[in-house]
Amino acid sequence: MKKTPLPEGMDLQVLYSEERIRTRVKELGGMISADYADQLPLLVAILKGSVVFLSDLIRSVTIPIQIDFMAISSFESAGKPGGVVRILKDLDIPVSGRPVIIVEDIIDTGLTAGYLVKNIRARDPESLEICGLLDRGVRRLVRLPMKYVGFEVPDRFIVGYGLDYRQQYRNLPHIAFLPEESIED
Repeated sequence: MKKTPLPEGMDLQVLYSEERIRTRVKELGGMISADYADQLPLLVAILKGSVVFLSDLIRSVTIPIQIDFMAISSFESAGKPGGVVRILKDLDIPVSGRPVIIVEDIIDTGLTAGYLVKNIRARDPESLEICGLLDRGVRRLVRLPMKYVGFEVPDRFIVGYGLDYRQQYRNLPHIAFLPEESIED
């Protein structure tokens, strides 16, 4: 795979620092711990972007939990983003009768998350909530109740802390804007 460098002399503009992310993730973990104190929630991480967030989040949760993963892909259909969603990796743990929290790196249009909510809800969980590190509500097409939100983000391309551009930049410890000049169609 060809490396996607930034244009010469251009740096990433940090939106959320490593320290600010760490603080907010601890707060989210505390909220989940308080809300599910007498339960055993299943946290369902959506691969690949949410892995970094999930890793830090579960270390901030102080109650027993279980984790599982789903991998999905969405394809444009008739020019509409997110038109067709396909599950590439499904859950291994049954969700029927238990509290489930979907863990996502970013909720954008809501089309993919809406599909996941519908899919998991059909499996009869006791409850179903969304924990999104980032909420880009300005692009929302599907109304989604997000119980746990890390940060609101503007309508710009961002990378780092699990978010990628062409499978790169996921390993950055912070979240940054990717300069528009470096984004290729």
